Amino acid sequence: MAFAEYDDYDATGLAHLVRRKQVAPLELVDAAIERIERNNPKLNAVVYKAYDEARATAKGHLPDGPFKGVPFLIKDINLPVKGWPMTNGSAYLKGYVSNSDAELTRRYRASGVVLVGKTNTPEFGIPGTTEGRHLGVCRNPWNPDHSSGGSSGGAASAVASGMVAMAHGSDGLGSIRIPSAQTGLVGMKPTQNRNPGGPDDRNRAHGFVVDHVLTRTVRDSAAMLDWTGTPEDDAPYPPVPKTRPYLEEIETPPGKLRIAFSTEVPREGLAPHPDVQAVFDATVKLLGELGHVMIEKTKFDVDWRRLYRAQAAVSGAMFAASIDDWTKVLGREPGEADMEPLAWASYRGSKKLSSSQIGEGMQNLRLGCRQVLALWRDFDVLLSPVTLAPPPRIGHLDPVNVEPREFNKRQSFVFGYTPPFNMTGQPSLSLPLGQSKDGLPIGMMFTARIGDEAVLYRLAAQLEEARPWKDRRPMVWG
Repeated sequence: MAFAEYDDYDATGLAHLVRRKQVAPLELVDAAIERIERNNPKLNAVVYKAYDEARATAKGHLPDGPFKGVPFLIKDINLPVKGWPMTNGSAYLKGYVSNSDAELTRRYRASGVVLVGKTNTPEFGIPGTTEGRHLGVCRNPWNPDHSSGGSSGGAASAVASGMVAMAHGSDGLGSIRIPSAQTGLVGMKPTQNRNPGGPDDRNRAHGFVVDHVLTRTVRDSAAMLDWTGTPEDDAPYPPVPKTRPYLEEIETPPGKLRIAFSTEVPREGLAPHPDVQAVFDATVKLLGELGHVMIEKTKFDVDWRRLYRAQAAVSGAMFAASIDDWTKVLGREPGEADMEPLAWASYRGSKKLSSSQIGEGMQNLRLGCRQVLALWRDFDVLLSPVTLAPPPRIGHLDPVNVEPREFNKRQSFVFGYTPPFNMTGQPSLSLPLGQSKDGLPIGMMFTARIGDEAVLYRLAAQLEEARPWKDRRPMVWG
């Protein structure tokens, strides 16, 4: 019999019940399966179901980690789980099965979680929405006519709807923070290399992509990063060490921080949607009331155009190299029918990049990152929105039926705040601090210096107490 009170607990709370033997791991797995089967037909968040394996794992000996017995989902992109398919959202990889666990997968298992399945993602994680031809459209639990964000949209939809309390996600240019903002969750993008990428991390050579979890509470995010965020002994780029556990940080008042606030985006002349602006203004006011020093910034001394051109060249080169790697694994080159228009156009365009363009991109990326990082000489944390607009309607950002140039134009009017901090490697956190007039979640983003997740967790815990969000429930829940 499934655990009826499953919806009332975060992952830390569920694990506490397991340790006290008030509930069995199998009961939690059955509760998760029950909710997936009830809500997934509406949302399409879970695209691979490993129910038999999960039940067998739950009945066996589980590691005594911080999340013993808690059901968990893996995003279906670039995180191998032994014996499970990995499609990266593309028909080109249909039929591919991973032959081993990634290091991060092993750490998740060691935390005690029970892997139940995989979540939806757009093709190769390119769009900021989870809509695709191969895995289908993932919908937002707050209103299924709207996007759940991307590329961790399946993970966000699953957690926000109560299927699981916590799920894996990854963030290359905003892919944890955007869906967290659009579904009312906590989404931390850790410092570059904080979580392991091995043993085969070729796809992370440009350094933009990091992994972590999407959660409903700050403590779940902190506890999982405490568990997974230690260096690999063969990693060539270890992260800045933390001072103490993040679970201790969330119990520590943040003190009086210097918090800069800005709604500037690289594309000049774009202002946030009025609903986003209202939440932003309310957040600035709240932070001032909490005693922080608020510093308004209307213009940053950063050559955004040069930075984004550099990022496009480096990302394009990495994408072309990744597809060429898959060509060797799969034994055939992709054809136009294997990919959706957006990914196909990206691949074909990237193959035309010259070595000079790629080299110049890497050089200018380095210089641009120095400009961004220098801004933190004047403050401790930067507050900005996560997105320019509330979650768009399904179909507005459709990588299958919207021509690629038009698609990218439309994205520029929805997104824009998240990418720089993947380039710099800084920790950046989305918190669910408001809603649109029609009840859709709006997230605010807090970004700190490299290696300083601690200050973000301290501030997040303060905001979670001041403006609790745990009792907000979406239309599709439980």
